[in-house]
Amino acid sequence: MTPAQRIRLARRHGGLSQAELAHAVGVQRSAVSHWEAANAKSPNAAHLRDLAVATGTSFEWLATGRGVMAMGREQLLHSIPAAEALLVEETIELRLVRAFRDIPMPARAALVEIVEQMALQRMGRARRTHANPASATMRGHRRAPRTQPCSPGILPE
Repeated sequence: MTPAQRIRLARRHGGLSQAELAHAVGVQRSAVSHWEAANAKSPNAAHLRDLAVATGTSFEWLATGRGVMAMGREQLLHSIPAAEALLVEETIELRLVRAFRDIPMPARAALVEIVEQMALQRMGRARRTHANPASATMRGHRRAPRTQPCSPGILPE
């Protein structure tokens, strides 16, 4: 079996379209099409690793044709990415991760950008406050927050 045939078989085994696999690996759909074509160049090792993880197939089988096609349970557990090897320690973090996984893929990038902006704003306010904590109280009042708090589950417009 050729590398192109193994890639196509792995993609089908994973139940993915070429576009879905391309998105999972971080390449254009045309790259997946080229990888599956006869006499095509094989993907580099990093892309092969991502292909194996996305399709649930063994890296060794995908790269060489040796061994078993499907990943074993142990391999699957080791292929789960961790965010900088940090574990979710708080209930609120777990809620956020679960909600993130439940939203459609296109909305995920927007959500990450919103959270990053909120973190930057929060850090900016904290720096100003800690830089001169007496400045607001010396005038006899505190500054109002820049954004209004929102109800759980509702994002400000």
